[in-house]
Amino acid sequence: MELTKHEHACVRVEKNGKVLIIDPGTFSKGPVLDGADAVLITHEHWDHVDVDKLKAAPPTLEIYTCEGVAADLADVPQKVQVVRHGDAFEAAGFRVRAFGEWHAKNHPDVPVVQNVGFLVDDEIFYPGDALTVPGVDVPTLLVPTGGPWLKLGDMIGYLREIRPARAFSTHDGLYNDIGLGLVDSWLKMEAEHQSADIRRLAVGESATLS
Repeated sequence: MELTKHEHACVRVEKNGKVLIIDPGTFSKGPVLDGADAVLITHEHWDHVDVDKLKAAPPTLEIYTCEGVAADLADVPQKVQVVRHGDAFEAAGFRVRAFGEWHAKNHPDVPVVQNVGFLVDDEIFYPGDALTVPGVDVPTLLVPTGGPWLKLGDMIGYLREIRPARAFSTHDGLYNDIGLGLVDSWLKMEAEHQSADIRRLAVGESATLS
């Protein structure tokens, strides 16, 4: 299985000729849905879902998401399937389990929206905009490293609670080069602390997972 980082919060997972895309939002440039068989969307914020991208995608594309996002996708040509915490399903040959219900608290005047994390093939866990602890083994964690709802101490605490064998940065599109350098330093320190592979993949960079 191969994982490829796209801009900000979007990743591509490939296995046996099948392609799964997670959170193709408006920060994700280029044809990120090319060749995609299925899409997982954690929540309704525009940096995680781009309705226009989905409208332009083939109608055979499978979409799995929470109820809040499904309501916004009423006009897309694809079938949208609602999933909730505790659900297990198959998406284009990938086994997926859903964990979590709510986005992390953000601005006090902004309502908290639904957010569902996805565990793919019991290998990759993508929590969306939350620090959801699934309560199962997580070999590869996609860890949010930036955002108005996230503090550095909470991110490090999350890595130490999950203790994955590998962790790669996500939700890092708000940083300039100086900020990305800080992310690299933080993750390097934590990799040494945990003796694990914890780092940021550059946009377009891939990692092969066992």
